Amino acid sequence: MPLEATMVIIDNSEYMRNGDYMPSRFDAQADAVNTIVQTKIDSNPENTVGVMTMAHKGPEVLVTHSKELGQVIKGLHAASLNMGGYIDIPTAVNIAQLALKHRENKNLRQRIIVFVGSPLQGTAGDEREMVKLAKKLKKNNVAVDLIVFGDGIEEGESSVLKAFTENVSSADNSHLVSVPPGPHLLSDMIISSPILAEDRGMPPGTAVAAGPSTTSGTSDYEFGVDPNLDPELAMALRMSMEEERARQAAEDQARQATTDGSQATHSRDGVTNDTEELQQAPAASEGRDVDMDGDDEEDLDEEEAIARAIEMSMKQDQEEHKK
Repeated sequence: MPLEATMVIIDNSEYMRNGDYMPSRFDAQADAVNTIVQTKIDSNPENTVGVMTMAHKGPEVLVTHSKELGQVIKGLHAASLNMGGYIDIPTAVNIAQLALKHRENKNLRQRIIVFVGSPLQGTAGDEREMVKLAKKLKKNNVAVDLIVFGDGIEEGESSVLKAFTENVSSADNSHLVSVPPGPHLLSDMIISSPILAEDRGMPPGTAVAAGPSTTSGTSDYEFGVDPNLDPELAMALRMSMEEERARQAAEDQARQATTDGSQATHSRDGVTNDTEELQQAPAASEGRDVDMDGDDEEDLDEEEAIARAIEMSMKQDQEEHKK
């Protein structure tokens, strides 16, 4: 396991408020920083880790050469309250190098890990200046890993950061990792990348490289986890995925059954209504005929009553004349 003193430079610019990485870019970055710090400390008890920011009012050191994860978490919380502005990579890297120079244990190798989640501004976008800085770091035996995500992905694909990584790398000790948005966690992609490969004791070639000093940040393993290194996690992820697929299939079947049943009910209701209408049609017609016959009978009864009344009146007259 390597003996290293590491400075982690985080991006606390305004771009870190975006939610394309769950729950936000800054929170995903903070989780990744915790993973890096824990992995570094676990790999060797002599390792130290520091954390600093590079945006807002300017680069600021939050934690220097610590072995306590609690101090790092406290520093990240303070950084979350001071987001804004633009990143200043050259200044931040120079400050980180100065902090590493004053490490207590001179036997610790020097490493800087930079998170880039926003566009490059000023000197950081000048390839010549960045290459000059890279050569200076290489001369002082400082390795640099760049983790680009969010808006930094386009910058990672440009020639500036690639040229910087190529010029700072010595014996493939520096890497450029690009992590696009997706269902995966930023920390999971980093822990399976070459950045932490040596700390985890991963054999050469386990992480997928996209060049002599550049990696894509992804792997050929399902869910981004090597089942040979962490079989329990790989099995848990696989079982979770199978359960989710089974649940979705059951929901689709239930939804289809409900739709079919509803269509059948509507069809039966339609047939019943048509039948009832057909049955009522002749009855209604007959009812109208019956009503008409009844009207005729009523008319006849009235005529007979009048005729009888006339007869009775005539009989009464005849009887009176006879008297």
